[in-house]
Amino acid sequence: MKHQKKTWFYLFAAPVVLALTIVVVIPFLYGVYYSFTNWDAVAKGEFIGLANYQALLSDSGFWSAIGFTIKFAVISILLINVIGLGLAMLVTSKFKGANILRTVFFMPNLIGGLILGFIWQFIFINAFGAIGDAIGNESLKTWLSTTQTGFWALVIVMCWQMSGYIMVIYISYLQNVDDALLEAADLDGATAWQKFWHVKFPLIMPGFTVSLFMTLSNSFKLYDQNLSLTNGGPYNSTQMVAMNIYNSAFVENKMGYAQSKAVIFFIIVAVISLAQVYLTKRKEVEV
Repeated sequence: MKHQKKTWFYLFAAPVVLALTIVVVIPFLYGVYYSFTNWDAVAKGEFIGLANYQALLSDSGFWSAIGFTIKFAVISILLINVIGLGLAMLVTSKFKGANILRTVFFMPNLIGGLILGFIWQFIFINAFGAIGDAIGNESLKTWLSTTQTGFWALVIVMCWQMSGYIMVIYISYLQNVDDALLEAADLDGATAWQKFWHVKFPLIMPGFTVSLFMTLSNSFKLYDQNLSLTNGGPYNSTQMVAMNIYNSAFVENKMGYAQSKAVIFFIIVAVISLAQVYLTKRKEVEV
């Protein structure tokens, strides 16, 4: 019987493992190999060893994109999780219309990133421009034309899209909090903040781990909104890593060099993600 269960397990797992190998593992290994070549997507690339990685050390544009992306990711992760948790707390407090609000808050996540970017581009350029004319504020008329305001435009759109999705994750954990624990806290005279921090938050830590990982991953690999909102401008000052890699590959036709950037980027994101999961998982165990 045990042998039969193993057979069925391998039988059902085989298509998934095969698809994962073909779609993810093999292309990844090919990508690592091409990072050691001067392949330009036309001629067969020659093996050049660590030359691409050595060139990366002096590529100020790439490291500037890394710094910009990390700054964007840190602020976006904090805001999305705070807003998402706040929305989850709001719609799980029993009041009329909570279900409608859940739908409204989640709807931005259903819009594609590229379309979303163009919608907000219209808002930042036309709507903000009209408000700027009305109140005499020139800075509102050039919201996507400066590095600082362009950065906050990206953060605003990212938060607007992702917060509703993260809200759903937190809702699923908040609804599993035992009411008996909250009633016991009430009997002990706990305030609303104490009940949240000492009762609810420890119990939703697994949701925090998942939400933090998802927002971290999405923030680092953002491309479509970066393209539609600022296109990296002005002068590549709002260019994120995904766009920098894309431009190296498809604008400059330096496929091998772009692949070396992708490998370094993969290592950075993998290290940060694994560290985040490890630290938050430890917190779950402590609880």
